Amino acid sequence: MQLEPHGLHHEFPEFSAKIHELKIKDGHFAKLFTEYDLLDHEVRRLEEAGSLLADAEMEKLKLNRVHLKDKLYAYLANPA
Repeated sequence: MQLEPHGLHHEFPEFSAKIHELKIKDGHFAKLFTEYDLLDHEVRRLEEAGSLLADAEMEKLKLNRVHLKDKLYAYLANPA
């Protein structure tokens, strides 16, 4: 099964340079980025393995990923 990538650089290619800069200069952003990346990898791993994880549990993981992505986007969209 071909899964759609959800990595932050893929989701927001227009912010690629800012993502790199914030990962280096902003510890909170770096922490959120790492959490997002780990969660994204876990969701993809489970999907690729055809996990028997209950739908509700998988949806919770995906919802957490969306919330993290929203927080990260708020950083990226901030002109400061």
